[in-house]
Amino acid sequence: MKPFDVYSIFDINIVKAEGLKLWDNDGNEYLDFYGGHAVISIGHTHKHYVDSISAQLNKIGFYSNSIQIPIQHELAKKLGKISGYENYNLFMCNSGAEANENAFKIASFYNGRKKIIAFKSAFHGRTSLAVASTDNKNIVAPVNQTENVIFLPLNDTEQLESAMNENISAVIIEGIQGVGGIHVPDVEFLKKIQALCLKYGSLMILDEIQSGFGRTGKFFAHQWAEVQPDIITVAKGMGNGFPVAGVMIDPTIAAKKEMLGTTFGGAYLACAAAISVIDVINNEELIKNANEMGKYLTDYLKTRPEIREVRGKGLMIGIEFHENAEQIRKNLLFDHGIFTGFASDKKTIRLLPPLCITQKEADIFINALDSQLKSLKIEKVHHSEGCA
Repeated sequence: MKPFDVYSIFDINIVKAEGLKLWDNDGNEYLDFYGGHAVISIGHTHKHYVDSISAQLNKIGFYSNSIQIPIQHELAKKLGKISGYENYNLFMCNSGAEANENAFKIASFYNGRKKIIAFKSAFHGRTSLAVASTDNKNIVAPVNQTENVIFLPLNDTEQLESAMNENISAVIIEGIQGVGGIHVPDVEFLKKIQALCLKYGSLMILDEIQSGFGRTGKFFAHQWAEVQPDIITVAKGMGNGFPVAGVMIDPTIAAKKEMLGTTFGGAYLACAAAISVIDVINNEELIKNANEMGKYLTDYLKTRPEIREVRGKGLMIGIEFHENAEQIRKNLLFDHGIFTGFASDKKTIRLLPPLCITQKEADIFINALDSQLKSLKIEKVHHSEGCA
């Protein structure tokens, strides 16, 4: 047997990691400006993180949700405090897609409706309804197709108002669109979604799976707009590499026995991982660092005429070039040893480094990109001379 061949992969075998640094089996060193899809929030193999999971494993690694698991309450309390949602309830699961699936179920149970509004270029996961609400036909199998999801343009208030009615169960939106290319919802657009959901009895779901846990310089990206959704989904940076996710639920939405369930969600190790991430974010002031280092990087990027647009907040940055950026991304990796991210828009490179990034590491990226942009200029000059 061999792995199912579904991933486009680089011929690199990473065997060791620390902070932002990675090493392959040949001893080559890399810098991680992608964090494995924004998963690595506090840095690779952080000592407190490793010690916390190891200590928990030496006590108990797993038992089902049929017993008391006090560490779930500890996590819920700490997550509520750091996020500002202390009165919300937490349902734990294992992945972002699973979190969104459960968010849709909660909304449908709550108002008895089926219709969902999502937005163009959205990505919400690869499972049943999560992928149906993802704007990528290439990953939606026939069995996932449904007439219950309505896609609207992001930041188009007029179309949103036209589409909203008493049949809409939920509106789901990313705090900042990730895979779509780092597109930021307008403040007024988010406020309009909240107002219309309140008017029609629909629920506002904020997918903070990629944009949460401090990445944008606030704990959640939607907090820049000062809105309060009914449901918030979290994953990725929550576990710093350990599979853990959650659904944060407004207290006015009542829980009923057996309405949701999971085998592995909320297990001891997952909770230990998530608690250690929150501890490190607090103790090392990583949200503040995300703000400062994000500004440092974007201030540089905005000075380059070769870059069409710089989007995002904090350490969730999209760099859109005037043409396909695939070669630049490959050159950053193979010529400079820097991992960056792709987007569905091939002109855009995503930067999603761990929140512990230093100015020295930011400067390494800046110098590498500067070198690539200079090479790009030279190639264009030579090309134009050849045409002449």
